[in-house]
Amino acid sequence: MSIRASIGAAVAAAFLAGTPVSAQSKLNVVTSTEDLASIAREVGGDKVAVVALAKGYQDPHFVDAKPSFILTMNRADLYIAVGRELEIGWLPPLVNSSRNAKIQPGARGYLDASLTVHILEIPTGQITRAMGDVHPLGNPHYWLEPGNGRLIAQAVRNKLSEISPADNALFARRYDDFDRRLAAAEKRWDAAMAPYKGTKLVTYHRSWPNFMDRFGLQVIGYVEPKPGIPPSPSHTLDLIEEMKRGGIKLIVVEPYFSLKTPQAIANQIPGGKVLVLAPSVGGVKEVADYIQLFEYNVKLLAGALKQVTGK
Repeated sequence: MSIRASIGAAVAAAFLAGTPVSAQSKLNVVTSTEDLASIAREVGGDKVAVVALAKGYQDPHFVDAKPSFILTMNRADLYIAVGRELEIGWLPPLVNSSRNAKIQPGARGYLDASLTVHILEIPTGQITRAMGDVHPLGNPHYWLEPGNGRLIAQAVRNKLSEISPADNALFARRYDDFDRRLAAAEKRWDAAMAPYKGTKLVTYHRSWPNFMDRFGLQVIGYVEPKPGIPPSPSHTLDLIEEMKRGGIKLIVVEPYFSLKTPQAIANQIPGGKVLVLAPSVGGVKEVADYIQLFEYNVKLLAGALKQVTGK
């Protein structure tokens, strides 16, 4: 059976087996990533059933669009997208094939979580393929800044209240509780990272601008010569020399990239260190929700920075 036929059969099965929304006790929420799913659960509580399409250990730019996703999206009352074209390679066909008018872009059940947050690295001028996988609408990894997480939660609260007005008070209470816990955690994270403000480091991909900007760290280079382009020998040698000149010792890597080149670079740097951080909820087993994502990353990063700076 072809993929097209498989998707068609899946959608047909959904219509036959699906339960009408009016008979459901929960709103079906589908999200692109585990980060958005975690925030939706924080706000929605037992009024929502949430499914994330991309797993936290996957590169969200490249997700296998399984026919089973069509079933999930066909039943959704709300779809929450990262936006900024992060999902451009896999999401549009799924939304179109779902035959669910509620979650089409512009419909009440579609939420682009990027519309109310602070976006960095919005390019100016002409964009060409020679620049690599540049996002013309800005860097889409904005959730890696807790202030943006708060803004996402506000947007989710507002959207859930629009879809289910009778539960407005519950969504408001749950948002307020999330906001309180997040604010308390931010104080801990800011204090832990304060000694390292201004420290320079290298990352593999441009996943971390919001995170590093929040904590005052400076990314001076990338293992990738350009976004989405594998490291080349010449770029790797240039990066080693730049790190040596600047006394830069730390390389941050996402779990879905090979450690071969980052480790080879670190081996050439006196005291060099490679640190794997979790870019999403579920990226490692210790990170089960949005607040834990920062607890995990801040603890690891502060420990690594202490080692390489001696502070």
